[in-house]
Amino acid sequence: MPTISPAKIVSQHSYRVAGKLQVTEHFFDVPKDYNHPSSGTLRIFARSVRKHDLGIVKDASPEKDQLPWMCWLQGGPGMECRAPQQYPWTHPVLDRGYQMLYLDQRGVGLSSPVTASTLQMRGDTDVQAKYLKLYRADSIVKDCEAIRQALTADYPEEKKRWSIMGQSFGGFCSLTYLSFHPEGLRESFIFGGLAPISVRDPDEVYRRLYKQVIRRNEAYYDKFPEDVARVKTVMKYLSRFGDGKIRLPSEGTLTRRRFQQMGILFGAHGGLDMVHDIVLRAANDIGSFGHLTRGTLTAIDHSVGYDEHLIYSILHEPIYCQGQAPKWSAHRILSEYEQAFSLDKDEGQPIFLTGEMIYPWMFEDYSELRKVQDAAEKVAADDNWSPLYDAEQLSRNEVPVYAAAYVEDMYVDFDMSMETARKVKGCKVFTTNVMFHDAIRSKMEEVVKQAFALRDDVVD
Repeated sequence: MPTISPAKIVSQHSYRVAGKLQVTEHFFDVPKDYNHPSSGTLRIFARSVRKHDLGIVKDASPEKDQLPWMCWLQGGPGMECRAPQQYPWTHPVLDRGYQMLYLDQRGVGLSSPVTASTLQMRGDTDVQAKYLKLYRADSIVKDCEAIRQALTADYPEEKKRWSIMGQSFGGFCSLTYLSFHPEGLRESFIFGGLAPISVRDPDEVYRRLYKQVIRRNEAYYDKFPEDVARVKTVMKYLSRFGDGKIRLPSEGTLTRRRFQQMGILFGAHGGLDMVHDIVLRAANDIGSFGHLTRGTLTAIDHSVGYDEHLIYSILHEPIYCQGQAPKWSAHRILSEYEQAFSLDKDEGQPIFLTGEMIYPWMFEDYSELRKVQDAAEKVAADDNWSPLYDAEQLSRNEVPVYAAAYVEDMYVDFDMSMETARKVKGCKVFTTNVMFHDAIRSKMEEVVKQAFALRDDVVD
């Protein structure tokens, strides 16, 4: 395994925000490919946040500034961080004595973003596909280690390790971190992100998740039985003049299969209501005017953001791959549930919406994804994916791990999460069947309280 050197700190600029917070914007340079450090660099962006010192006499000692670090690993893959003051858990974590780093993982936000235009600058399709392989958890974790070393260069040895908080895909990254660079970690908090570390491709993952999506559809139609007819009204309208003839504001095409993708919202708190609001609006448009209005088309367009997140769209299946090709796993496994998700249901039978799955046809229906279709096909066919986890290392893990796992999680299978928890030595888990995948946002106070209780309390 190559040695990781400290990242180069390019710039650091601080400012204050409401809430007695001091935010610092950081830019770092890290190797593009850690196996070939001389092949160039990527620029990584992050924001740190700490309480602003309001003391009458300011403590200027180095120890005052050397607060323990907590690094936030965002869900995704391919999702950027917002400003620290926009996260509900920032203050609770700072109140516990940390300073936080919100990292835009490589390829997203301001960290050398991967878009259709920046990807095409890399060269032909083969070069693009090879380049995309540098954006999985293994590289993200190396970036974290390089940045940690840079930020703690002047810290005493006992303070150099940092803590991490990973949500969803951020939890996947945390397990990769624990596998290959535990020497950099003091503790790890994981929220809805206990990855299925034993799989080599996504097939079994989607086989289980489709069942959970079906259950969420049943909950949706139980809550809004009138939407059975409304969804069919919309689907009939979309196919009236030939599926895909309607343009969205983003220049994508509104097909029935794209409308069906709104089921991804079912996995979050309030998701059933969000889908209902769009379905109600669409059915009302069709009944009142015979067409979908601009506002409704915009709502449908914004319900999922694949065009803005190429890494999410292209690498969502490879985040599970270790030596196996994804081969459009969700699309293949869908055939096993063809009856449940059919678009041509009999009268009175509800049309089920799909979940967090990527399909090859998306690279036709979404305007930005069309530009990278060939690269996506090559990535889907690639079977040369390095290991993401070290099961032996995890079995002898010495870094405390505190996790939250949700029985009703529609994105990360609960049973697979618990299998992983049993394989990580010292992993303590808070479980619940009354929260969903986004509980760290929607039910923050309870989830953070339970996570820190795992660390600070004892089992009675």
